[in-house]
Amino acid sequence: MYNKNLEDKGVLVTELCEESEEIIQKWDNTFAKNISEEIKEVIYYSQYKWHMFSYEKQDCLTDNAARDAFNAENKNELYVMYQHTPFIQVFQNANNVIAEDFDSEQDIYIFDQEFTWTYVHTHESMCGPYFYKVK
Repeated sequence: MYNKNLEDKGVLVTELCEESEEIIQKWDNTFAKNISEEIKEVIYYSQYKWHMFSYEKQDCLTDNAARDAFNAENKNELYVMYQHTPFIQVFQNANNVIAEDFDSEQDIYIFDQEFTWTYVHTHESMCGPYFYKVK
């Protein structure tokens, strides 16, 4: 259903292999740059990057405010990563994608290719979604 919905919206999905590790590292360096390695260990960041939001170590919007902020962003081209998958997906022609499109997904991180914002939908119903914009 998720893939069909994206297809119906005209979204083109490509999986990156070689570039994925570098993009994931850049996500960490951009969105979690102010969080020390010690704090990351305490909040189990390596298990779930979104713990930086649920443990309130990074300011962010949550719930409907997060959804609204994501929906308002230009989303022509996006990066999409899953917590436990080593590959990054590129969504092209994604302007019609909305937060609700990811409600069936777990531990998914969506972000623009300029790394100015990220939207996270977790597997925990009481955690998130989260939206963070670099200041």
